[in-house]
Amino acid sequence: MRKEEQTEFEKKVLDQFMSGKNLFGKGGAFAPMLKNVIEKALEAEMEGHLNEVQRTKGNKRNGKGKKTIKSGYGTFDIDTPQDRQSSFEPELV
Repeated sequence: MRKEEQTEFEKKVLDQFMSGKNLFGKGGAFAPMLKNVIEKALEAEMEGHLNEVQRTKGNKRNGKGKKTIKSGYGTFDIDTPQDRQSSFEPELV
């Protein structure tokens, strides 16, 4: 892979590795990536939920809440989608 083809995440990981900082654990480069993946998966789960119930109940999005995730990569807060009827129960978290 040529240097200009690297993603922002890859650049951050490489920079942290080269500077001697942790890649894993608190403050590591993988925690923000994991946060991003979890939030995207929750958004997809919410879309599926709303598509399933919206036809019959008229349920819609209603902002976001916060949850704290504890993982081997550190502890971090994620934004969790909410619906008006509070019927969304994510399977992921």
